[in-house]
Amino acid sequence: MAEETNTAVATANGGAEAARSETSRAEGPRGARGPRPGGPGGREGGRKYFRRKKVCKFCVEKIESINYKDVRLLAQFVAESGKIVPRRLTGVCTPHQRRLSTAIKQARNIALLPFAGRA
Repeated sequence: MAEETNTAVATANGGAEAARSETSRAEGPRGARGPRPGGPGGREGGRKYFRRKKVCKFCVEKIESINYKDVRLLAQFVAESGKIVPRRLTGVCTPHQRRLSTAIKQARNIALLPFAGRA
């Protein structure tokens, strides 16, 4: 008789847990609150931001060699802090980014460009 009551309690609890899990699944990931406002783009009521595809400046202008003495060109790819700007921000292709970083390092070594920015 004691075993029957324990199994009845266990099935009653298991049934309640199963009912709870079914309702939470049916509501979705945000529960009963519904989807987020603004839609999939995340902006309310407007156009989505259009990001223009970045192209390599050296490929477009057909610059064959990157000279370490051309400080004006190299300074465009060095941040104010003195760091070399990564290619995902500048849009420079991989082979030109390698040559560019080498040229920047050469220009730094002969003091055409600063190693660090203004303090």
